[in-house]
Amino acid sequence: MGGPADRDPNPDARWLGPVMHLAFFLLLGASLSRFLIRHPGEPRTPWIIALSLVLALLYVLGPALGSRPHDEPRPTARRLLWLGAVVATWVVLVLLAPSFAWCAVPLFYTGLRTLPAGAASLLVGLLTVFVVVAQLRLSTGFDPNLVLAPPAVAALATAVFVHMERQAARQRALIDDLIRTRRELAATERREGTLAERQRLSMEIHDTLAQGLSSQQMLLQAADRIWDSAPATARGHIRTATEITARNLAEARRFVHDLAPADLADGTSLPQALRELATRTSESGAALSVRFHQDGTPAPLPDRVQSALLRIAQGALANVREHAAATTVTLTLTYLGDQVVLDIADDGRGFTPPPAPSAPASPPASGRRVRGHGLPAMHARMRQLGGTLTIESAPGEGTVLSAAVPLERTP
Repeated sequence: MGGPADRDPNPDARWLGPVMHLAFFLLLGASLSRFLIRHPGEPRTPWIIALSLVLALLYVLGPALGSRPHDEPRPTARRLLWLGAVVATWVVLVLLAPSFAWCAVPLFYTGLRTLPAGAASLLVGLLTVFVVVAQLRLSTGFDPNLVLAPPAVAALATAVFVHMERQAARQRALIDDLIRTRRELAATERREGTLAERQRLSMEIHDTLAQGLSSQQMLLQAADRIWDSAPATARGHIRTATEITARNLAEARRFVHDLAPADLADGTSLPQALRELATRTSESGAALSVRFHQDGTPAPLPDRVQSALLRIAQGALANVREHAAATTVTLTLTYLGDQVVLDIADDGRGFTPPPAPSAPASPPASGRRVRGHGLPAMHARMRQLGGTLTIESAPGEGTVLSAAVPLERTP
């Protein structure tokens, strides 16, 4: 008996169960006391006492049988036998002593908690008939209240209980929907987070490790070609490739720890990192001269803005070195107060820019091929910062790539 109410997630059922149990034992005790006071020494008294004890014991054993889960339409066979024994004992008691009819109200609750709605309604109706008969036996004359009041009380109790059960069912359905929605949302967020992390890593690897490996390959191939004719120059290429390898190793370690680019480590500013990048690229043996200029009044930039602009510069220089056949590149970092702009201009053979940021670059007539990941990665970085990336180029006329990031105004 206590089990169903105590374990019910509905807060109303948690207090209703103990109240009904207490009411049952109070009514049972009051009915037994009334009988003993009104009918002392009768032959049926031992039977009344014994049946009262049996009914109390059966009622106490109810929780040990377990409750009917809300998602199961039928109770277990043991619980049906137990309910039948309780009702049968009570019926015999009512036939022997009509005053025990008052115990029917808690038994209404027991039946409604144990049986499906249809069967519980039939049981409540049966118990109500016995209550009416018992009240008429106790009465000295006909009283309409004794006939009408018990059915009214039974109907009211049943209606209240069914209403509470339906409310509890709606709450459980709502909670289940919320839990399912939260799980789906969490799964979606995990998937989006995984995709975002994959995109971030792919951009980082493309702009650093992949470009570094490409530079190493070019330097080692150049060293191999001139190893016999110009060994000193070949050894210089190998030393430069070794330096690039060391930088790539540092970048890889920072990927593992999710830190800023190696060029921005130890408090290095973006202008200084771009200047070092230009010097390094010029000295890489690729026959490419890279210059850096800074315009405007320098302003402190967020770490993610510095990282994004540096990665764009690295990716752009890698594209120029591999595809543009350029001899000169100019990096210009401009502070405009409300935004910072990085321009990368080369004198290479140019290409036809993609028509939209999300569209892959198509091979231009000049034959210059732009790899599919570089420009989309740059556009993605700018979108994350709320900035814009513009490309001005045409076959045979060089290329100007401009990345603009808005800045928060300082008072």
